[in-house]
Amino acid sequence: MKWLRQGVVARAAVAAVLMTGVAAHAQDRVAKSNDPETQTAVADYNAGNMTAALSEFRKAAERGSRLAQFNYAMMLLNGEGTAANIDEGKKWLRKAADANMSHAQYVYGKMYDDGEFVGRDPVEAHRWFLKAAQQGHVQAELALANQFLDGRGTDRDNKQAFLWYKKAAEGGDMTAQYVTGSFYERGGDGVDRNLNVARAYYAAAAAQGDPAARLKYQQLSSQLRDQKEVKPQ
Repeated sequence: MKWLRQGVVARAAVAAVLMTGVAAHAQDRVAKSNDPETQTAVADYNAGNMTAALSEFRKAAERGSRLAQFNYAMMLLNGEGTAANIDEGKKWLRKAADANMSHAQYVYGKMYDDGEFVGRDPVEAHRWFLKAAQQGHVQAELALANQFLDGRGTDRDNKQAFLWYKKAAEGGDMTAQYVTGSFYERGGDGVDRNLNVARAYYAAAAAQGDPAARLKYQQLSSQLRDQKEVKPQ
């Protein structure tokens, strides 16, 4: 759609399928894990002891730890601590996704969206993005919004796109904040035009370093100021 910044939706800054450094994700949740082996695996991974980390993640994964299943899958897919094993990696990633781990669901969907290690299947990607987004996964919310806007893997639906962009924006995603601002600036598709709200979303994206959002914020600020000055007394 021409009213959106060119390329911002179709090529949004979403994480790649494979995380570079699985422990970065693990560290966010290790405090919630009561599995000493998973915690030890994270420590070994961070220390560069890949073979030990792989073994520890595998043992914890076999006992049903979703976090271990995800990290074991990432190590297998990345070939860390072992030769890459795509089939085994996909199997463990699917286990974590089936166990309702939102990030695993997002990554599994991203594989199908991009056609990485699997045939490209936007419908299957949509199914997994929706599962993760319904749990509040911000990257999945953005991916889902992109699909609704593009009509990829689902019917084109700008109202649904806006709903998910706004959720992702409220979750702090810079791209979603810009696009949500664009919806409010333009109006339509069930969204009431509101330049003040649009400016607030642009400001949020600008505060995270988006130069296009900063420019839009400045433009709307000037426009609103001019409107106020010419308002009849």
